[in-house]
Amino acid sequence: MIRVLIAEDMHMIRSALVALLSLEDDMEVVAEIERGDEVLATALRVRPDVAVLDIDMPGLDGLSAAELLAEQLPGCRALVLTGLSQPGNLLRALKVHVRGFIVKDAPAQTLTDGIRRIARGERVIDPELVAAALETGSSPLTARETEVLRVAASGVRTAQIATQLSLSQATVRNYLSNAISKVGARNRIDAIRISRDAGWL
Repeated sequence: MIRVLIAEDMHMIRSALVALLSLEDDMEVVAEIERGDEVLATALRVRPDVAVLDIDMPGLDGLSAAELLAEQLPGCRALVLTGLSQPGNLLRALKVHVRGFIVKDAPAQTLTDGIRRIARGERVIDPELVAAALETGSSPLTARETEVLRVAASGVRTAQIATQLSLSQATVRNYLSNAISKVGARNRIDAIRISRDAGWL
């Protein structure tokens, strides 16, 4: 029996996933949670074989939760099920040892087959996302440029970004200017859009 943890913040989708997996004779849903920051503690308690994780969850994103699982509960393999199909997310997922990456609009059988294969130790990645990731490549931004752009994406002014990150305003402007140039954007808003579409934020 494959023990499965489901982490998805949207109640209707989470319930549908539980109902779907409950139809499988060889799977048991041992936990269902709605927050990313509850994944590790719950997994340590129920010891699932596979954790099905959404990326966009409150408290902690699914990829960060997967990284914690890989570090502290390596016997639990993470499968990311997401509507955010940006290539950058796939690249990040691979770096944090995610074993599966499937988009939400894939057929239901893709998910159940994927869970079985991951439980056997295989890796399951959507081939179209792999092709897109190879075309897009990794983020051209440094960690600091990404951090500044991520804060800027919340709509705050340069002075507030500087305060939040303990930087001078001139330094923040330099990071933003570098980020805009590196992603080929026209301005800050365009850089945020391009980086989000690529999954770099």
